[in-house]
Amino acid sequence: MNARSTSAAAGDATGTDPSAVARGASIKSVYVYEAPVRLWHWINATAITVLCITGYFIGSPLPTMPGEASAHFLMGYIRFAHFTAGYILAVGLIGRIYWAIVGNHHARELFTLPVLSLAYWKEVITMLKWYAFLIPQPSQYVGHNPMARMAMFCGYFLFTLFMIATGFAMYGEGLGMDSWASHLFGWVIPLMGQSQDVHTWHHLGMWGMVIFVTLHVYAAIREDIMGRQSIISTMVSGYRTFKR
Repeated sequence: MNARSTSAAAGDATGTDPSAVARGASIKSVYVYEAPVRLWHWINATAITVLCITGYFIGSPLPTMPGEASAHFLMGYIRFAHFTAGYILAVGLIGRIYWAIVGNHHARELFTLPVLSLAYWKEVITMLKWYAFLIPQPSQYVGHNPMARMAMFCGYFLFTLFMIATGFAMYGEGLGMDSWASHLFGWVIPLMGQSQDVHTWHHLGMWGMVIFVTLHVYAAIREDIMGRQSIISTMVSGYRTFKR
């Protein structure tokens, strides 16, 4: 009896599938995302969720509440949750930038794009074909795939800077001309025209963030199912596993 038939016999005897054992042996894992990166990711996701929900109700308030107005503080609570989540988003981004400096090289992918690398753009095209269902399988990547890296840099990092700047500019109006927010971000209002223009662009930015998050979640789930490496579990454990 050869080795293959012996393995099959052993599999039959133990009730296991030899091919499944072989596939399991072929899967390898690499430590990619350090604990601070993973913690920031989930806290940041929660903050963005709170910001989008409360931002929607700030822009489109609820109908009039019954009874005396003095008995309700609903919009006050909504605004407080929005401001708190805004602080968490901004402080978290500062911490994330710090970890990009002191962490491993995967922690820096969010803030850099190798735009001068021809190989990078070739891989971007490969991923575009993969997302368009034009090729049977993509390449394997340890960190972000090239397309995801571009999406995170443009769709998250630059976009978040815009939302923080416009958000704190409006926040500074409420705090007053002598507040720290007005001193740091007051220039945004005259740059964009007037206060209402900032409100409008900030509200439109909320819908842009909703679109980005929707595509991000879709791509992560799709890659976990159809791709060649783990995605969601990697942001939980930090280890990326690969499939043949």
